[in-house]
Amino acid sequence: MSLPTKPSLSRSPSHVSTSTAATPAASSNIASRLHTIPASTRQLIVVYSSGYGTSVASLETFEKVNGVWRPEFGVMSARIGTKGFSDSHVEGVPTTPTGVYSIGSTMYGVLASPGVKYSYHHLVANDYWDENPSSPTYNSFVHGTDPGGYSEALWQTVPQYNYFAVINYNIPVRAATPARGSGIFLHVSGSGGTAGCVSLAQSNLLRVLEWLDPAASPRIVMAPSQNLDRY
Repeated sequence: MSLPTKPSLSRSPSHVSTSTAATPAASSNIASRLHTIPASTRQLIVVYSSGYGTSVASLETFEKVNGVWRPEFGVMSARIGTKGFSDSHVEGVPTTPTGVYSIGSTMYGVLASPGVKYSYHHLVANDYWDENPSSPTYNSFVHGTDPGGYSEALWQTVPQYNYFAVINYNIPVRAATPARGSGIFLHVSGSGGTAGCVSLAQSNLLRVLEWLDPAASPRIVMAPSQNLDRY
């Protein structure tokens, strides 16, 4: 989810992170220490920060080869919600939900497909992400009339939505008061923290999106570094 006014995001990261986000010990492969990842998952994204109160984060990618998690790309600088991570994210609060999530079956973008392995929808006018908890299509892609609430006009959100993948947080929707939140994406970065999404420089995002393969049942893990052992 981008920020309600000018959608969010990060300064241009390098391929190897130089951010102040906490980095796990160099001798330790963080993916190998996770214990709740489905056995069918062969691709893994891990997003972590130095604590709950920062929007500066790091992102690492791993692929399982012969049963062993191997790093795919170098550490990438990322941004998350302007209020950092939350264990209880709710609609309208700019935090990024912690946890382990799958990747949505369709990727989207204002620009044409860069050649991803997923289904891809090239955004057009009147394409929205429904972020209105009162709507029957809450937390899903819709085409047509603005669903209201915090719903986003996806085709107008550039550069953030030049390309993005859906992080399946609160999908399927679980009824709650307040609503548990919607529109959590992996998208192109802007100039600061996000409204809850994870953002990367476009060049890094494209590397990740082109690498992701639905046949590998990818998962994304998101948490402060000190809490990764939950997962």
